[in-house]
Amino acid sequence: MSSLLQGVNLYLIGMMGVGKTTVGRLLAKHLSYGFVDTDDVITQATGKSINQLFAEVGEAEFRQIESDVLSQVCAFTKLTIATGGGIVLRRENWGYLHHGLIVWLDVPVELLYSRLAEDTTRPLLQDADPKGKLRSLLEQRTPLYSQADLHITVQEREAPEDIANRIIEVIPNVLKPQASH
Repeated sequence: MSSLLQGVNLYLIGMMGVGKTTVGRLLAKHLSYGFVDTDDVITQATGKSINQLFAEVGEAEFRQIESDVLSQVCAFTKLTIATGGGIVLRRENWGYLHHGLIVWLDVPVELLYSRLAEDTTRPLLQDADPKGKLRSLLEQRTPLYSQADLHITVQEREAPEDIANRIIEVIPNVLKPQASH
């Protein structure tokens, strides 16, 4: 599989709580790739949590930091990269994402809500109606997420290992065969 990918990065996109970090780590292990979580890079670089950044500089400035991190990460190869849920909102980020293979992990809103109900670290869910907020974010982002090379719909009781295996199975279907000279 690694030889088929030829070092091309895998970018995992999707809503918060879909399992991009967990599945990304498993994929990296399977492929003998490095693993990067853009949110982790942001918190290490700024010394602040995502919540703090949203509170102190606002979403627009956070999205700029996120784009800067993505631009630096995409310069490397052989990485599996878990991105922030909103990374698809900025057009410039698609230029970076298209350097690799984009995998959309799609999880139904009800399942997302049950996974995130106790999570207080998500600034966009600090809302009177978190489930409604999740639904509206997903509606807004779905046309963007759907531009991914692979669309993986996650089932309710599906283990992260099974999701990673499914992704590895379908990668050959989306890779363009290299022209032999």
